[in-house]
Amino acid sequence: MGSTFHGVIAFALMAALLVIGSLLRSRLPWLRTAMVPGSIVAGLIGFMGLSLGLIPGYGPKDFTSLAFHFFTLSFMSLCLTGSPKRQDDGQRSGVTMGGLWLTLIWTASLGAQAVIGYGLMAGYDALSGQHLSPLLGAIVTHGFTQGPGQALTYGNIWEQGYGITHAAQVGVIFASLGFLAAFLVGVPVARYCLKKGLNTNRDSTLNADFVAGFHPLANQPSAGRQVSHSGTVDSFAWHIGLLGIAYVITYLWLSAMQPLVAGNRVLSVFFSYNLFFAHGLTVCVLMRLAIDRLGWSHRVDDDTLKRITSGSVDFMVVATLMSIQVAVLSALLVPILLVAVAITLVTLCGALAIGRMSGRFGPERALTAFGCCCGSTGTGLLLLRMLDNDFTTPVPKELAFFNIAIIVVNIPTLFFFAPIAPALGAWTYIAIFGGYALLALACIPLLRRWQQRTDAAQPITQEPSLP
Repeated sequence: MGSTFHGVIAFALMAALLVIGSLLRSRLPWLRTAMVPGSIVAGLIGFMGLSLGLIPGYGPKDFTSLAFHFFTLSFMSLCLTGSPKRQDDGQRSGVTMGGLWLTLIWTASLGAQAVIGYGLMAGYDALSGQHLSPLLGAIVTHGFTQGPGQALTYGNIWEQGYGITHAAQVGVIFASLGFLAAFLVGVPVARYCLKKGLNTNRDSTLNADFVAGFHPLANQPSAGRQVSHSGTVDSFAWHIGLLGIAYVITYLWLSAMQPLVAGNRVLSVFFSYNLFFAHGLTVCVLMRLAIDRLGWSHRVDDDTLKRITSGSVDFMVVATLMSIQVAVLSALLVPILLVAVAITLVTLCGALAIGRMSGRFGPERALTAFGCCCGSTGTGLLLLRMLDNDFTTPVPKELAFFNIAIIVVNIPTLFFFAPIAPALGAWTYIAIFGGYALLALACIPLLRRWQQRTDAAQPITQEPSLP
């Protein structure tokens, strides 16, 4: 049985580091002030331990697959979660409009980051003569705007299918730097907005529980409902089982399709296991539709699924940071930092500029979008809590719409062009991703007119604006 422990202990190490990182986050004042999540602290400790050889028998590659699967699990559980309760027409219109502003920022960021990263890496290669692929810079958009899972997914496809050396590793590094940028830059911006009173929720302060990292005994929220009797099956095990069904269906679907598309390079990429999350997402959406249509929604607790999503994201962050190979990081440190710093500044300026134009709740949308474009939706939500700690603004609801809209709007780039990016050619790649960014920006006048009509229907005494 000894041979079975290697993978289990790798997961146990991540879990143990999450405990250590969270405790350090709650105990050390400078970590509390920076609002650094415990998962990032845990991942950095794990990265240092692996780099210094303090975890014998384990290396970065042992955690790469865990990062991939926890990313996939987080997406699938999110899509298996039910939709929020219906709102009246006025509320729905306002949330849709706000969600479109967030979608516009995200879509523009996806395209702009790809083009800027491509150009900077190409320029650095021309000056240094290292013969680096410009796509090693372009993958920053999948690490920043999309997150570790997609960076690893597309990096593996580019590396295995097109010979882009170290694409997956560079993608993981960019994803890790994106999380760090979101908090190192986003938190000071949020504090500035609070100090200047730019946020709409003027009663919002940094919640003591949020700062401390743990809830006191008298103020611990519920983590979901028990939908099954423990004498039959534990409710948490039941929900893991539902995701297990989706995982098996997705695996069988891909296994059946791969022989049928073996002669087509593009379809072979689309139906590869590297895009498991995209197919799993679809399976979970269809499963949820079936559950609701059959009247079985009372057998699924959305809060439990949200906990699975959040927990998966925590483990994904730890695994991502522990997947970084020091040799790759040190060899490409200068171009990676150059691209990461430039992308952070451009993303921040773009989010602030478009947020200013979005009207009411502009500061909240700008900061939320910046977090989403440097890490994940969870990162954006954490930054939003600083300006709206009790979620009285509609921006959290706008995020629910945003999560669906960004997938629908970006289907061509994410599921068709990104996987085959190395085969497109430089100018075709720049035209597609740059064109998508310009198209998003061209929608600003339309959204502004819609925003003005919405704000006119719901006047407020004071409209905050970004500096």
